[in-house]
Parts: sequence; C-alpha cells; structure tokens
Amino acid sequence: MELVFALVIGALTSSGVYLLLRARTFPVVVGLTLISYGVNLFLFSSGRLTTGGQPILGSTESYSDPLPQALVLTAIVIGFAMTAFVVVLSLRNLADNEDDHVDGRQGERPEKPEQKSEEERSQ
Repeated sequence: MELVFALVIGALTSSGVYLLLRARTFPVVVGLTLISYGVNLFLFSSGRLTTGGQPILGSTESYSDPLPQALVLTAIVIGFAMTAFVVVLSLRNLADNEDDHVDGRQGERPEKPEQKSEEERSQ
C-alpha cells in the first residue's frame, strides 16, 4: 500500500512539474493543481496510513493523527484560492497581450539579418 501511495505522489508531482515547464497558461494551471494534489497526499500520508483508526488519542491502540488531516483541509482551501487567482491572472494576461504564453514571447519574431546588396557581396 505504501509503495503504491508513494508512486502516486511521485507521478502527480512529476506530471505537475512537467506541466509547469510548458509555455502555455492552461498547462501551468493544471500543473499547479497536480503539484498541490501531490503535496496534499504527502501531508496526509505523514499521519500514518491506517484504515478504521480513530482520531482520538487514548481510546484505541491504533489511532490516526488528526493534524495532517487538518493541514490537508487547509491546503485544499488555499490551493483552490491560488488556482482561482492564477486563472484570473492568466485571463488578464490573455486580454492584455492577446496571447496565452507565460513568458509573452510567442508574438516576437527574431530579427532577420539585412540582405547585403550586390556591391557588398562582390567585395
């Protein structure tokens, strides 16, 4: 179970980093979301992976730690707010630049060297 959980966390994080490195706005937003899911699962796993464990100390021999669950709930709310902010920011960028590239360089074309005249080529 722990191996599968670790593989899922690694797959989410690596997919998120890959999408963050794209030059378009939508993959960046999805990449941030995938990274936040991976971090949430990592935080959740830090509270011991037990099934049927009670979050109350002293009532049973095996218990689940309630602190990571509270951290994950907080991270979900912060992640949703961050995603909403990035979507609004990307829509503003699209409206201002008429382009959805993150770095804003797609519309720029590299300058071509000027053509030499016939006299300059013959020399």
